[in-house]
Amino acid sequence: MKVEQISIFIENKSGRLAEITRILGEAGINIRALSLADTSDFGILRLIVNDVEKAKGILKEKGFTVNKTEVVAVEVPDQPGGLSSILQVLDHEGINVEYMYAFVERCGGNAVIIFRIDETDRAITALTAHHFNILAGERLYQM
Repeated sequence: MKVEQISIFIENKSGRLAEITRILGEAGINIRALSLADTSDFGILRLIVNDVEKAKGILKEKGFTVNKTEVVAVEVPDQPGGLSSILQVLDHEGINVEYMYAFVERCGGNAVIIFRIDETDRAITALTAHHFNILAGERLYQM
């Protein structure tokens, strides 16, 4: 159960982030989760959206460099040690986390952590074996 994410390369200058969110909003695309990493010159905006192909297409039409990648969404109780329990499984299996970000569900006491992992299928198998709930993209896009 992999989730599709888009990554957008943006110049680190005033108004670029606002422009992307305006474009997506006007297209009726809902941002479900995001992460922004930057340097002094550029940033990489990673988004989970409700319509990946539409978002990718419209941003490319507007001149942005956009890539689609697969990530894993893991549901975990929003409590101390929740993240650690996931990372312990991945560490035990020798699976590397390239990056991650999280959000809390609107209802319920769970957090959803988005992982970009070097061995996605192995990670899904290991986490499922340890009874972690791996979310399908369709569920995540509509949360």
